Amino acid sequence: MRAHAWLSDEWFSPHDTPGIAFPFYLAHPRLARLERKMMYEVEGGTRRECMRILRHEAGHVIQRLYGVHRRKRWRDLFGQSAKPYPVHYRPNPTSKNYVQHLRRWYAQCHPDEDFAETFAVWLTPRSSWKKRYEDWPRALEKLRYVDELMAELASAPVPAKRRFEVDPIKGSSITLEEHYADKIARFSVDKPHVLDRELKKIFAADAKGPAASTFVKRNHGDIRRAVSRWTGDYQLPIEHALDDITDRCRVLKLRANGSERKMRQELTSLLVSRFVVAMYSSSRHHSFAV
Repeated sequence: MRAHAWLSDEWFSPHDTPGIAFPFYLAHPRLARLERKMMYEVEGGTRRECMRILRHEAGHVIQRLYGVHRRKRWRDLFGQSAKPYPVHYRPNPTSKNYVQHLRRWYAQCHPDEDFAETFAVWLTPRSSWKKRYEDWPRALEKLRYVDELMAELASAPVPAKRRFEVDPIKGSSITLEEHYADKIARFSVDKPHVLDRELKKIFAADAKGPAASTFVKRNHGDIRRAVSRWTGDYQLPIEHALDDITDRCRVLKLRANGSERKMRQELTSLLVSRFVVAMYSSSRHHSFAV
């Protein structure tokens, strides 16, 4: 089985054709630089991350091409594929019922994503999934099922299915300005409110010394990436939270008089805790994007 591919506005695999859409910004370095400028990261921009996403999307292709979600064993393990996708989902980072492959504990948002993530872990070379998930009984059971399923499908004929492109970028009349205005609006979630007293514990209220707002602004990139790694959140909302912190430091006239390393660590820890708390609050759930 060989999936067909085309350029679109984001990563996805349609339900009705065995293909995979690639985001247009991967087609040229200038477009990738624009994506990074607007979104602070390029999803799939490295070979390693690109392959992680491709393995996930390949799981969707296998599921829909062979209709494996109609099998009783599949439904028992993963759930009902026909279940509507949630607008938001609240993951449990400590759950051992799901594999962890893409960010934000993506397997937990829908049965189809659970299968695609499990398939991706199984497909990854040298993943040592039997060892890695040996203490995760439910996740390991799903991986063993995928292993058995693919051994069966290896000798099965490939079903004939019409190939076509969904939302291809060619012929689109949407401008880059319109595209990014919409994307930023979708990815910008409510930023966690940072209390002034917590900032005052990190920075000083002295009249002398370098401005804390300048320190935060200078370290935006390192802190943003660190928080993203720890929480699984996209970098855009973290950047917005850092903008909020910069503004509060300026209003409070705080000074960065301590060890820069210690202040970076404390500010990173503060943001990590705030984003994790926000994950479980009633006002903010993780957004879903196919």
